[in-house]
This record gives sequence, structure tokens and C-alpha cells, in this order.
Amino acid sequence: MEERIKKVIKKTLIKLGANEISFTVERPVESAYGDYTTNVAMVVAKKLEKKPRELADELIKILKDELPEAQKIEVAGSGFINITLTRDAINLQIAEADVKDENWGKGNAQTGKRIMIEYSNPNAFKEMHIGHLMGSVIGESLSRLIENAGAEVIRDTFGGDIGPNVAKTLWSLRKRGMTNLKNVHQIGEAYTEGSQAYETDPKAKEEIDALNKALYKAEDHELMKLWRVGRDISMEAFERLWKIFGTKFDYTFFDSDTAESGLRIVREGLKKGIFKESNGAIIYDGEDKEVHTMVFITSHGTPTYEAKDIGLSFLKEERCISDKIIIVSGIEQKGRFKTVRAALADIAPNIAEKTTYIANGFLKLKSGKMSSREGNVITAEELLQKVIEKASEKNPDSLIAEQVAVGAIKFMILRQSPGQDIIFDFERSLSLTGDSGPYMQYALVRAKKILAYASGGEGDVIPTEPYAVERVIMHFPEIADRAAREMAPNLLVTYLLELAASWNSFYGREQILGSPEEAYKQRVARAFAHTMTNGLTLLGIPTPDRM
Repeated sequence: MEERIKKVIKKTLIKLGANEISFTVERPVESAYGDYTTNVAMVVAKKLEKKPRELADELIKILKDELPEAQKIEVAGSGFINITLTRDAINLQIAEADVKDENWGKGNAQTGKRIMIEYSNPNAFKEMHIGHLMGSVIGESLSRLIENAGAEVIRDTFGGDIGPNVAKTLWSLRKRGMTNLKNVHQIGEAYTEGSQAYETDPKAKEEIDALNKALYKAEDHELMKLWRVGRDISMEAFERLWKIFGTKFDYTFFDSDTAESGLRIVREGLKKGIFKESNGAIIYDGEDKEVHTMVFITSHGTPTYEAKDIGLSFLKEERCISDKIIIVSGIEQKGRFKTVRAALADIAPNIAEKTTYIANGFLKLKSGKMSSREGNVITAEELLQKVIEKASEKNPDSLIAEQVAVGAIKFMILRQSPGQDIIFDFERSLSLTGDSGPYMQYALVRAKKILAYASGGEGDVIPTEPYAVERVIMHFPEIADRAAREMAPNLLVTYLLELAASWNSFYGREQILGSPEEAYKQRVARAFAHTMTNGLTLLGIPTPDRM
């Protein structure tokens, strides 16, 4: 309907002599202002040399003839035009939501585009921590939203499997004589020990640096055997968590895949004057570009993360040509990413131009941000298990408890705009009374229960005035499209919370089964169920049948 209104307004503007004007048609903040509002009169008034309210009055006269779906069109404020739809127009929207089922809300704004999205990015030889969980949840939701808008999405993840952090873990494992690894927890403990030793013991630091060089040379067969086993165990643990959280990647890239090419590209860039030598290292001087100056190759001749990122950019192009590349990573990486992108713009401007960075904030508990280097990190698995334990108190079925826990975690992450920090509250995350994932899941369960008892309904009585929930349902396609366009899953979360509240109000006030309007109310219930199911699916939140 939003597109229909835009098309009519554009046609009207042509009649008035105003072409190619950018204006908005959107849902008003307050329902009292109607179903849609537009600022067209205010943005066009200057060009037509008219006052906004005067032009709005003129536009309304034309729109009333061109937009029969409108029951009421009126001017508000300094020139906004508010539009309220007719009962018949809303009926059609609810019927569409009912009939389209799983296709309700699908768009085509990004049809024909191929978009590569990199996210999660946990490092091997460490356990996945809650920071990587943030990126996993946001990246998966963005992938689904963009797919829903018609694009082909290629998911990839990029993990560190070589470098100083890996050397720290392997140093500790060798010191302990642990060559027969069994689980990722052993690796996590070794990483903590190696990191602490590197900071406090000069001899350990020297040994770890030597081990790092040996990893790049790959000539120590016993070392490389331990390295391969450790990486495999790490990846198995990551894949278990990705499966629980509904993610599967098309490509998994590692530092070891990009180190050699990154070194080569940076050294070629040195010859072209893109990089500089400094105290035996190769750096990118970002002063003129207003970015950080950073080391790309160390004085030991090993590549830094930045050089590997350059290598990764070329590897992605080799594996999969795309129209756009989105990288979801921690906000602490923002400055580093700007430097990498500036260097990439000097080396391969076309790749840099299509690369976008989406930051995610920190996921904190009440004790604040936690550091894996200090050994007091909360891992993704620990957080999940704690929430599952809490959910199990009300949901003894293990599958339902897991679905509720995943919904609780994802909601707490996605409710804020990307880049903002999240304070995780265990009690609030599992609340059924509002502002939580389980609240939305429970609203859907209620609708499914009603529909399970329904037999189709008698009669064809349609209420004169639309129910409030109907006016919310019809906006779903527009909200999903906007969330994809602005890469902001939080917009969909806010909408679904309102949808759940409006359904619960309808459910509490209206008799559905056995009422004169039963057939129509069942249609509304189905439209709600389809909307909530599709919305939660776009967020990656499970849709349980019972709770």
C-alpha cells in the first residue's frame, strides 16, 4: 500500500509540474494520525513557490479522486498529509496476509543483487565468546532481511587460525604435554595460560614469538599436526553453536588462507608507494586519509590482521563476484576497518567502494565487559546454557526450552540498533509480560492454539471498524523492507513487539470462536500468525508450537 500511495502522489506531482521529487510515505508515530503520512507538501512547496499547507490542501483535492482506498485525507501540522484507509482496503490487506502465508512480507527491492555478508568470525584455538555471538545474531538477521528483499545472499565467516594468539595456545598445550586434545575447553584454558605468560614472562614471550614464526613456515610437522587438530576441534564447537542459532555459512575463510596473498599484495603496494617502511615494518600512513596509521607487516616479516584482511578481500572476489560486501564485526574494530578500507581503496578501489562495515556493540552482564585474555570471559555456550536452565524452569521440554532461550538471547541483542551495547538481564530476557523474545513467541503460540480449535467459522459478518491489530498487520511488508534497506533489525523487533501487544489486546477482548464474526476473526488470527511467524523467522527467532 505504501508503494501504491507513492505512485499516486508522483502522478499528482507531475500534474502540478514537479518531477523527480524525493519525499517520504510512512507509518505515523501515532495511530491517531491515520495509517500513512507524507511530507510531500513540505518538500515540494518551495519548488512550486507555494506555502506547504496551501499546497497540501491542493494535493488533497486531487488525491481524494486518485486514491479511492482512502477513507480520510487531511492536513496536519505544518503541512503533513495524513491518510486513513477504508475498511475495504484494510480487508484486502488482511486477506493478502492470510492467503500469502509464508510469502507474506516478501519484497523485491533488491532483486538481482548478490550480496556477501561476513559475520560471527570466531577465532580458532579460543572458545566462541559472547562478542562473537553478537555478530552471529546480527549478521544472520541481516542476511535473512536482505534475502527477503529479493537479493541473493552469500554468508561467510573469517576466523583467525594463525598468528600470535594461536601461538600462545599451542605454546601452552606443548608445555602441558597435551597433544591428544578432546574438547574446546582444553583449548580455552591453554589460551588463557599462554596469554598471561606472554604478558608476564619474557622467556615465554620469546618462545611464543618463535612459535608464531614457525607456524607461518609450516615446517615443524608435529606442531602443524597439533595445529590441525586444535583447529578442527574449535570449528566443531563453533558449528554446533551456529546450528543452534540457525546459521550456516557458504564460505569459511581462515587467516592461513589469506596470509600469503596479504603479504604479497602489501609488498607490491610498498613498491607503488601505497605503504611505507618504518623500523623494519611495513605500515600504512593514514594521516592524509584521516585514519589510523597501522602496521601491515611486522618487523619479523609476519602479516598483521590488516594484511590478512587485504588478502581476504581479493580471495572473496576470486571465489564469488558480488555487488556488495557487508562485514559485521565488533565496534572496537571500527578504526582498524577504516584504515584497511583506505588502504584497499588505493590498491583496489572497486572492492573498497562496495565494502560496508556494520559495527556491533558489546554484550555485557552486570559485571561489565569481560576479556578472554584475562580468563574471565563468558563464552557463548555458557550464556546459552544458563538461559536454557532458566527457561527449563517453566518449559520442561528440552526442545521448547532451547527455542525459548535462543529467542530470549536473540531478542536482547536485536532490540537495540547495531553498534549499541547490550546489558543482558536473565530475568527480563525470559519475561512473558512484554519486551522479550518469549513474549512474542507466546503471542504466536496463543494464536496457533485458537486456530487449532477453529473449524473455519460460520457467517460472513465483518465488523464496521477494523480491529487495531489489523492496522498493525498490514504494515509488515513495509517494515521488513525498511529494516533490510537500513540494515536495522531493531526496526522489525519494535514492530513485532507492537504486533504482539495488539494481538494480546484483541485476544483478551474479543470472543473469536462462536462469535457472529468468527470467520473474519479467524482470518485476522491467521494473518497475525503468518505475520508474526515470518517476522520472527527474519530475526532468526524460533517459532515454537507450544510454551
